[in-house]
Amino acid sequence: MPIATPAAPTRRDPACPARGSARVGLLFDFDWDRIAHDRLRREQGWQFDRAGFDLFSFPSNVRLAWADVERFAARQARRARRRGWAGVVSHQEHFGALAAALTAEIAGLPGNRPEAVLACQHKLHARRVLQRVAPEANPAFELLDAAYGDPIPDGITYPRFVKPVRAAFSVLARHVASHAELQAHTRFGWRELWVIRHLVEPFDRIARRRLPEAGSAHRLILEEPVRGRQYNLDGFVWRGRMHVLGVVDAVMVPGTQAFMRFELPSRLPQPVAARAAEVARRFLAEVGFDHGLFNMEFVHDAANDRLTVIEFNPRLASQFGDLYRRVHGVDPHAIGLALAAGADPLALPRVQPPSGAAASFVYRAFAPDQVAGAPTPARRAALREAFPDALLFSFPKHGQALARDFKWLGSHRYGIVHLGGRDRADLARRCREASALLGWPAPLAGEPEALAQPPAWPAPDLVGVPL
Repeated sequence: MPIATPAAPTRRDPACPARGSARVGLLFDFDWDRIAHDRLRREQGWQFDRAGFDLFSFPSNVRLAWADVERFAARQARRARRRGWAGVVSHQEHFGALAAALTAEIAGLPGNRPEAVLACQHKLHARRVLQRVAPEANPAFELLDAAYGDPIPDGITYPRFVKPVRAAFSVLARHVASHAELQAHTRFGWRELWVIRHLVEPFDRIARRRLPEAGSAHRLILEEPVRGRQYNLDGFVWRGRMHVLGVVDAVMVPGTQAFMRFELPSRLPQPVAARAAEVARRFLAEVGFDHGLFNMEFVHDAANDRLTVIEFNPRLASQFGDLYRRVHGVDPHAIGLALAAGADPLALPRVQPPSGAAASFVYRAFAPDQVAGAPTPARRAALREAFPDALLFSFPKHGQALARDFKWLGSHRYGIVHLGGRDRADLARRCREASALLGWPAPLAGEPEALAQPPAWPAPDLVGVPL
């Protein structure tokens, strides 16, 4: 049921400035989030307490064995009271967003309802909600009637797109063309099953109590394959109004569903973006999402003008925060802190955009012998000297972790570089030069298209629409 603008907040609304000496809890704060928050600490004087573990690095990820999101949230709520937190933030998809919502609820801090976070993250439930409020943007879907590792039933029409009810980072999401292909995709060794169950069970344990109508998250969904370009609509909800930050384009490696880069400004026509925003507004209102940043992934098929939602994420898409700051002068991470502290995000100052175009370039291998090595200290130093604005991330994996990437994702992402440029042509040139310094192949397949500058979008006005 759509929610109305609340007459008064139900939680403590601390008198906290949007910048300054406020203390905020940061949960599962890594990579882009850590870089952005450390910058805001230096620039604006925020104070932070961090907690959580990195799912993708050893030995930190050993804590997955005993992960319990509710116990973790209760500990952080006690810490929040003891340390005087003004708010709590997490933009991490798997455990963080839900843990932050639970912590805020227990500690009486501003935040989203845990049920709204669960409703977005439970992909089957989200499909059912979308079917009620925006069926034109929903593909045909069904629950795969088989538990992990069970034989695949007959009677399924192919091709299909298969994905877990609860997962992140496109894990186990893939197009399958036949019964045999789906059967092979869902065969797991005992180590894989252990990882899958421990990733899903902490979420499912909470969903069984807080969103029982959603059903088990230990399953897979089959969806109608869709065609078109993929995009990301980013925004936030504040005091009953939805505000759009913009749209980021996802560019795939040709012939695959693997991301090659994310670009801003967008090529998407603004009328289509407005339709996407209306779909998001309906969905968010229906699930009671009333406070926080969100990201909606969707596909637009220009041939038939069809817009199809992929999924909703109840948090900032952290990888894009830097892009919005470079091109639009809007800082989503600063907005996240303001929202967490109960301060007005619309009062935040903007920065002068340093770039006319920016991208998050993804370096990816599709076979073990294509994996490039991590850049040496000398290569890193050369990149810093030539491109001081660059952000570099390296994700080396070996052994079973690397093999699992190829099986679950169909590829291995070994690095990411963020760069800005005067326009797309300048951005592509800088990408080629930076890639050469790192010894990595530039992710610029389809380069003629990469050089085509789209019509300029205005910076977001953030006026917002009522839910």
